[in-house]
Amino acid sequence: MALGAVDVLDGLQDVMLVSFATDGEDGPTDAAGAVGTGESAQRAERLGISAADYLSRNDAYNFFSALDDIIRIGPSGTNVNDLVLCFAF
Repeated sequence: MALGAVDVLDGLQDVMLVSFATDGEDGPTDAAGAVGTGESAQRAERLGISAADYLSRNDAYNFFSALDDIIRIGPSGTNVNDLVLCFAF
């Protein structure tokens, strides 16, 4: 979800979307989720990567790893739900 929001959030000031799994794991990776902001697209562009390209490959992990915006909390032992929070300051 966070990767799909990157281009939508592009250029928005003081906005952050946080998406994560409460069990601390999202699929077969060590990530629980990721953080996207209005600056994520520009930061990715400076690295020569595109959210749309990674989204077409379902590869949010490597996109957000490149930005250092992966959420890693480790297994929590509790699987309440997946959470999405959007903050506007």
